[in-house]
Amino acid sequence: MSLKKNIVFAIIGLFVLFSGFVMAETYVVGTSAGFPPFEYVENGEVVGFDIDLLREIGKLKGFDIEVKDISFDSLIAALKSGNIDIIAAGMTITDARKEVVDFSIPYYSANQSVIVQNDSDDDITVLFGNHKIGVQTGTTGDLWVTETLKDKGILTGEIKRYDTFVYVINDLVNGNLDGVVLDTPVAKRYSEIKPVNIVAEIITGEEYGIAVNKGNTELMNKINEGIEELIENGTMDQLIAKYF
Repeated sequence: MSLKKNIVFAIIGLFVLFSGFVMAETYVVGTSAGFPPFEYVENGEVVGFDIDLLREIGKLKGFDIEVKDISFDSLIAALKSGNIDIIAAGMTITDARKEVVDFSIPYYSANQSVIVQNDSDDDITVLFGNHKIGVQTGTTGDLWVTETLKDKGILTGEIKRYDTFVYVINDLVNGNLDGVVLDTPVAKRYSEIKPVNIVAEIITGEEYGIAVNKGNTELMNKINEGIEELIENGTMDQLIAKYF
């Protein structure tokens, strides 16, 4: 047999060998990494509960993820434009958001909390009158403060909006804000690592979901099935114990 034929048969053999292996699909996950313990930066890498949750779902459903850190209020636009495939950012399921994206089954429930500086005498009354309140742009905390307090004249001071809670908390610690409204599990984490205190919890009964583009049923089914399997096999409990 000629060398040329040997090479041809070798190539065919390699093709047959590797044709049985299918490259795992990679989905781009958009998040806003100033929301610990759900997503935050550690040693230059975006980590957290949501990131681990998607990785575990990927292991079950045969896909990999690539994480993009962008501002929270840009996440839905990035999804609609095709720059990302999935939103995993502690995003509350709301009727308004459901008009433009599809949400998974809920994977976490939370309320809103009010935090102030450690050495502040302020309490829940920080939300009344001429006080300066910080929020992350586009979050349910932002909407709650705007619609429930500012629009009704209860809060007469300024609402300061930020791209990430990292900046919100820094301004609170530096005395540039009187208080901050944010999701309770995140408020608890910041109260452990920053000189801030939780002074009130607002019962909003929010539920977090993972979002995909409307009509992407195949991906949505993978995510929902993955969440249910992680609950059944105990991995969800392990992730909760790790981060909370």
